Amino acid sequence: MITTDTLVEFFLETREHTEALCEPLEIEDYVVQPIIDVSPPKWHLGHTTWFFEEFILKVFDKNYTIYDDDFSFVFNSYYESVGKRVIRADRGNLSRPSVKKVYAYRHYVTRAMNQLLSSDSNEDLLRILEIGIHHEKQHQELLLTDIKYILGNNPLLPKYADFFKEFDQEPQRTEWISIDEGIYEIGHNSSEFCFDNELGRHKVYLQDFEISNTLVTNEEYLAFIKADGYERFDLWHAEGWDWVQKNNINAPLYWHEIDGKWYNYILSGLSEIEIKAPVTHISYFEAFAFAQFKNCRLPTEFEWEAAQRHFSWGQRWEWTESAYLPYPDYKKADGALGEYNGKFMVNQKVLRGSSVATPTKHTRPTYRNFFQTHLRWQFTGIRLAK
Repeated sequence: MITTDTLVEFFLETREHTEALCEPLEIEDYVVQPIIDVSPPKWHLGHTTWFFEEFILKVFDKNYTIYDDDFSFVFNSYYESVGKRVIRADRGNLSRPSVKKVYAYRHYVTRAMNQLLSSDSNEDLLRILEIGIHHEKQHQELLLTDIKYILGNNPLLPKYADFFKEFDQEPQRTEWISIDEGIYEIGHNSSEFCFDNELGRHKVYLQDFEISNTLVTNEEYLAFIKADGYERFDLWHAEGWDWVQKNNINAPLYWHEIDGKWYNYILSGLSEIEIKAPVTHISYFEAFAFAQFKNCRLPTEFEWEAAQRHFSWGQRWEWTESAYLPYPDYKKADGALGEYNGKFMVNQKVLRGSSVATPTKHTRPTYRNFFQTHLRWQFTGIRLAK
């Protein structure tokens, strides 16, 4: 069981890391929202702070004074049971509160939390604190991906920072790993933290299958492009083909063909694609079509979990062929925290693993991420099965 002191240290470390991610930004970067899926960095800073104010300080600290009565409306995300909120698409209109005031809000709440935790080790408080820490870590990953979208859609394609490496492993030789048919246990099974959508450990039966020990590379995906993969309707789901046609999709997000050469925007700026790096910013539609092109398929999330100990993962979120659904005996929490995962279990696909944008101490083999099939601003990639 994690101790109170360790949890407090974890909380303070997490709060500092969020602000460190924003250090390379210019003040003008904080409020930009190019599309509905991308939230301005300033909003992330405020929302992750509001979470602690709303679910911990207002509940457990009888002496707490709310920083600003408007901030619950401004920084609530999707918690219907908490009250009204700014429409998601309008977050980029929040020129006020200022960045300076949002940072003041963060520091005010962090101090109040630190003070509360020095005198209160209530078990319910610590449980919500741990959820809040991992909630902020989720937003650290979203913050980086949103920053990339903001800067990657700026006509000047400015770099975020030189220190962030989008691929930091030596390429491996591709091998197929054989997994025997049988009954496998799926789901979280330890005293360590997990989200509620990982619970309901259960058995599944899997047929024999093979899974690649490596992710699909830019070089392999470039072969798909050169073979007119985006023009062959036979490779795509009908909905995926409509998406390609309506949006004129012909390459992964952030790829640019310039004078016959392929470049991509990464957080250190525009550069020629690194052909041995794993392809990223791929939709489920594209992942499925590429698998069809290779006469393979995507693994199910259960196959991925059963096989994950046999390969390295963590460079890209990996699309699976599984719909995002509750496990057997899944129980949604009462109140607002019950809105965290359960209400999104429809019309989404599961991604497994983690990515280069995922912060430390946050992921595990049972972690279930989920996105709609057309989305690709996250660091998503492809692992093949057959």
